[in-house]
Amino acid sequence: MFNLKNLSPRQVAAINAFSISLLVGLANLILLKSWQIALASFAVLFLVAYLLIFYFLQQFIYRRIKLIYKFIYQTKATKREEFYNKYVVPQKSIDEVSQDVEKWAQQRQGEIELLKKNEAFRKEFLQNLAHEFKTPIFAIQGYVDTLLGGAMDNPDIRKKFLENTSRNVDRLVNLMNDLDEISRLERGEQVLYKQHFVIQDLIREVMESLSIKINQKEIMASIKKGCESPVNVFADKEKIRQVLINLIENATKYGKPGGSIVVSIYKTDLDKALIEISDDGIGIEEEHLLRIFERFYRTDKARSRDKGGTGLGLAICKHIVEAHGESMHVRSKPDVGTTIGFTLALS
Repeated sequence: MFNLKNLSPRQVAAINAFSISLLVGLANLILLKSWQIALASFAVLFLVAYLLIFYFLQQFIYRRIKLIYKFIYQTKATKREEFYNKYVVPQKSIDEVSQDVEKWAQQRQGEIELLKKNEAFRKEFLQNLAHEFKTPIFAIQGYVDTLLGGAMDNPDIRKKFLENTSRNVDRLVNLMNDLDEISRLERGEQVLYKQHFVIQDLIREVMESLSIKINQKEIMASIKKGCESPVNVFADKEKIRQVLINLIENATKYGKPGGSIVVSIYKTDLDKALIEISDDGIGIEEEHLLRIFERFYRTDKARSRDKGGTGLGLAICKHIVEAHGESMHVRSKPDVGTTIGFTLALS
């Protein structure tokens, strides 16, 4: 079906000029009764009308192109080139170009929103980082000042303050190590050395290495009944050991004294091994679950710091698991307990 919108400015000018010239030519033919004069007037008017109409159409288009060019000129060179190659070269109609410009502007707006979000996240990270460093440093400074002020002569106070200083130094060292670890993970510089191993054997090794901490709270840690059959996985064993240590340590910290930690292992329909660590501790409010794997995110900052840790453990776990192409999840209820799990590829 004929559609005027599909015609180029030159075609529109030609049609309009032809229509005007035809009307004038017919008028001359009727009034002057001379087909030669009518034909001559038709030719002259067609040429003049065509040039005038085409000129105005060009001006109309030129103003819009000028606005588009001004809009593009205010953006970066790479974006201009992208815009030119995508929207100008194909020579689309004005309506199509306008729609593309609007779509392009919306995409840029989305990028700006993402940059703002990242900037807010960066500020929050730096604020948390400063706080994490400041707390042990101020504590060390306080103990040292007190000892230098005369407490050094009292053997009981001296021993206690030196032990506290040593713990805060350890906390700073752990923080530095975790920051270095997560930085390498986020830069993608972590090299995985995958191998085949039985996940239950690794879980038992981790539980044995943490037995002192687990026993101090009289917690019963075990592999769930029915999950003892060996499950072979293909992963970086030492990195997965680090994940299990972080998760079981967290379950111990936030578990109830005399409670239990249960590790479950399942085979999924997607040929994955699903490993879940469950405790019956204080649990986590639902509003915190989506951010639990963020760096330095703590559901209860005061209580979390009292229990030690750098606030980076779960973020490191998530990066390690994702580096394997797998995923982590968490579910929890306050005063009921928490389950954190991850998947691994089966051998």
